[in-house]
Amino acid sequence: MSEQGEEQGNHYPAPVITIDGPSGTGKGTIAEGLAKLLGWHLLDTGALYRCVGLAAVRRGTPLDQGAALGSLAASLRIEFDAERVLLDGDDVSTDIRTAAAGEHASRVAQWPEVRRALWRLQRDAVRPPGLIADGRDMGTVVYPRAPLKVYLDATPRVRAERRHKQLKEKGMDANFSDLERELAERDRRDRERAVSPLAPAEDAVVIDTSSIGVEAVLARVVDEVRRALPDAPLSTEPAA
Repeated sequence: MSEQGEEQGNHYPAPVITIDGPSGTGKGTIAEGLAKLLGWHLLDTGALYRCVGLAAVRRGTPLDQGAALGSLAASLRIEFDAERVLLDGDDVSTDIRTAAAGEHASRVAQWPEVRRALWRLQRDAVRPPGLIADGRDMGTVVYPRAPLKVYLDATPRVRAERRHKQLKEKGMDANFSDLERELAERDRRDRERAVSPLAPAEDAVVIDTSSIGVEAVLARVVDEVRRALPDAPLSTEPAA
């Protein structure tokens, strides 16, 4: 059981839905859409690790020193303000969305010292009326007793194509071949790390998004919410 599960026992202060999966599966978009439909809080845990990686690079903390990275992570003030992500008061919303930031996030995430430092932030994010947690180990480690766990996946090429398009739309330089190779390496590192490896929870609903659009995926997840949480206040309005 995770450290967090041990601290919280069988109960969370509000219901939690976890959405896990590798990069490029659409989990961030689905998590955001579901949070709007429910009127719940949204936690983008990938942004937390991206902030740690960015801070490490900016401060010259080596990415292969777990203890130093853990101390750094524990010292950071990371805040979500609507569409903005603030790192010690600095708006890093754009800086943390580059391909390099994703690579740095994957490297710092392999260290248990960093994961422990961020567990408390993730635990404290659970508050009424509920939380949608987007990440890689939300259902397996951070919130193992969540009433609904979703795991999104897609083929490596489709994921690389989506990521490439996303970066180009934001005006960022992106070479498809390099991006495909970096995603493959990140997948390997995330799935093979000793602590909190990327994998679906045993009771997760697994959805392959390779050939279906966002609206269809969201509709499928909403159906699962209705089954797992029949009292959840789903809005009849479409997600913005």
